[in-house]
Amino acid sequence: MLRLLARLISFIFHPLLIVTYMLVLLLLINPYLFGVSSIADKASKLLILQIFLSTFFIPGVAVAMLRFTGMIKSFEMESRQERIGPYIITGVFYLWMFRNFLDNPSIPTAFTSFVLGAAIGLFFAFFINIFSKISAHAVGVGGLLGMVVITMLLFSYDSFTIMSPRGALEISMSTVLLITILVAGLVGTSRLVLKAHEPMDLYGGYLVGFASQFLALRFLF
Repeated sequence: MLRLLARLISFIFHPLLIVTYMLVLLLLINPYLFGVSSIADKASKLLILQIFLSTFFIPGVAVAMLRFTGMIKSFEMESRQERIGPYIITGVFYLWMFRNFLDNPSIPTAFTSFVLGAAIGLFFAFFINIFSKISAHAVGVGGLLGMVVITMLLFSYDSFTIMSPRGALEISMSTVLLITILVAGLVGTSRLVLKAHEPMDLYGGYLVGFASQFLALRFLF
């Protein structure tokens, strides 16, 4: 039961889904940055779909092709060697998306920076993986945590409001930060339960993901 829960958490917070979560969170916090009034707007939904396809679905299909052609033994990619191809493929898609967003006036610089941070974290993980195993899941949630901290610093938001079936719901950014830290802990614990990584693999991943977001911030702001 515990391993099943760990697998579920690992899937929900798969590294390839993190950029989509970043977009959804930023749209909830301030949709006006994207020129829309709500995450429910058609333009918001189309952008979420675009990000999901570019950062999760298409790279996922590419990795599946590697699996079915025998280039990797399993989707878990337990060895460092098996992760080289997926890292390169995903990195190319992330850089392509960043380049497209860089000159797109409808995409705020903040989100472009988050995409760049994800790409930087990915390539750092790729190089570290040559010498030592690092947790891609930890890199992802570390980047998500960095994104939340940067959003709080950039926009100085104390809270934001979302519409629910019961009316307007005000959410504190401090609550979002605490939930993100909790998620990072759950993801790390899940990877340990599944024996996918050692603690140092996780600590290194958290640091790489978090620092990469601030490194991207230096480039674009």
